[in-house]
Amino acid sequence: MFQPSVFREERIEVMHKMMRQNPFASLVSLQDGEMVADHLPLVVHPELSEQGKLRGHLSRANPIGTKLDQSTDVLVIFQGPHHYVTPSWYPSKMEHDKVVPTWNYIVVHARGKVTLQQDPEWILAQLTELTERNELGRRAPWKVSDAPEEFIARQLRGIVGVEIEITALQGTWKVSQNKAVADSQGVSEGLRGEESDNALAMALCVEQRRRCTDGLGS
Repeated sequence: MFQPSVFREERIEVMHKMMRQNPFASLVSLQDGEMVADHLPLVVHPELSEQGKLRGHLSRANPIGTKLDQSTDVLVIFQGPHHYVTPSWYPSKMEHDKVVPTWNYIVVHARGKVTLQQDPEWILAQLTELTERNELGRRAPWKVSDAPEEFIARQLRGIVGVEIEITALQGTWKVSQNKAVADSQGVSEGLRGEESDNALAMALCVEQRRRCTDGLGS
């Protein structure tokens, strides 16, 4: 992915945190000479390798099981907050009008080799972890063990585990950090005025990165 240096994020722990917060990813692979995208939640395991491993599962009927080109790394895309930015939010527009619209976004690309896991115990452990992470904090969290054991066993036969050892990570945080302080502040104020969850999430990202640029955060 094209990465202007001002937007580049290279800290592995920062990228891992973003991936945990936005686990629903696009898995792009080469299958029989064609690029194919699958969409699935993935769990990051930083402790399993230098840049971490990703674990998830797919339907056993998915062609990736028979058509995957093992000689080519897969690409996994994690999409964070993103939002349109209007030039009307820049105070500098009143000074010279030399401004244009843009789009702020946060994205992480992970590359690596896929291992398809067939072991039912591995798949059950992955399902259990994925469920626990997403049920955490709910009033009545659902557990895999809540379902009949025989029913779960049938479900396991229909899926295959996916494990990706990450060999390369790229992070892009395009959050108005290339703008003057006043324009950056104008963007965060404008986003907050949009009154949507996505706009608020991006406003927080703009403000956090501005504090880092000013030496007030890390």
